[in-house]
Amino acid sequence: MPDMTKTETPAAEAPVAPAAPVDPKNAEKARSLWGDAWADLRRNPYFVVSSVLILILLTISAFPSLFTSVDPTKGDLVNHFLSKPELAKVGSPEWLGYDGQGRSVYARLIYGTRASIIVAVCVTLIVTVIGSLTGMIAGYFGGVTDAIMSRLTDIFFGIPFLLGSMVVLQAFTKRTVWTVVFALAFLGWTQINRVMRGAVITVKQADYVHAAKALGAGTPRILFRHILPNAMAPVIVVSTIALGGYVSAEATLSYLGLGLASPTISWGVDISAGAAQIRVAEHILFYPSIMLSLTVLAFIMLGEAVRNALDPKLR
Repeated sequence: MPDMTKTETPAAEAPVAPAAPVDPKNAEKARSLWGDAWADLRRNPYFVVSSVLILILLTISAFPSLFTSVDPTKGDLVNHFLSKPELAKVGSPEWLGYDGQGRSVYARLIYGTRASIIVAVCVTLIVTVIGSLTGMIAGYFGGVTDAIMSRLTDIFFGIPFLLGSMVVLQAFTKRTVWTVVFALAFLGWTQINRVMRGAVITVKQADYVHAAKALGAGTPRILFRHILPNAMAPVIVVSTIALGGYVSAEATLSYLGLGLASPTISWGVDISAGAAQIRVAEHILFYPSIMLSLTVLAFIMLGEAVRNALDPKLR
């Protein structure tokens, strides 16, 4: 009879090979949304080209004397409406000719960059701050606060942007760069408000926001440490694209005679003066228009590149 009390011995377990050490240099580091976006931007030719153009424009506006030594306000009627072909006959070093008052068109292009860039950058900063704060408050608190602020935003949204800016500028007898900045920023914050409000409504449902509330974090800390950094991506995209629009808006207001005026040097002022003399001296209108178009194009290209980098659906 077989021995039923005999038990089988367990089979020997196979030895487990130790895990290979991971080289930290070869391990791929986890990247955040901003790090991933920056890596994508560096490979985007639109971003590179637009960044170079904007850098040149910023340098011109900050240091115009590096690009010309000619006084843009000093004129000589001897050079009345002289264009480049006429100047070439007499061996003049002037690049782009003279306007009706004998002032250098090239020098006015260089010094006119400052007004356009200052207006665009300052308006963008102001509307981004105002729109972001109001949109963040409305989206986070909701309820009555959201209803009141949304209706106020709707009222401003219903006013046409350029028409409202014209009405605001009519209230000032003397129009300077800061007057134009105020008029454009007065109605320009509504789009940023809507974008930020929608982003905050989405972000405030995230688990890390609920965890911060459970740990006793105050409202300012939740808003500025947890919600704002994660809701800024669409705002940055809209603000970057809007920069080019504000350059165009300033030129439009100056062209209509409601924005900047002499003695302030601006592309819009020169375009307005050149339009009246388009059959006599078309170069006065042509060159400022080219500079304005290049500037608007550079900011729009930058905004498109940033949008594609920050939106995973478009990447």
